[in-house]
Amino acid sequence: MPVRTTIDIPEPLHNILRHRAEQSRSSIRALIIQALEQTYCKRGKCARVTGPLVTGKGKLGPSFPKDENPYDLVFS
Repeated sequence: MPVRTTIDIPEPLHNILRHRAEQSRSSIRALIIQALEQTYCKRGKCARVTGPLVTGKGKLGPSFPKDENPYDLVFS
């Protein structure tokens, strides 16, 4: 079952995606799904993503915030 996710894509990247989608006669959605599958799936079966996708030396936040707005934790 598909899951709908909303993300903010910087305008220059969106323009590149739109241009490539027009060239390949596909949709931006199809390009993004293809890129994710190539990055995170092996031989048609998705591999589990292990470890942090973004590394850094900053302070780690709480694993499961209860009262905080996650947006405030990420962008504060």
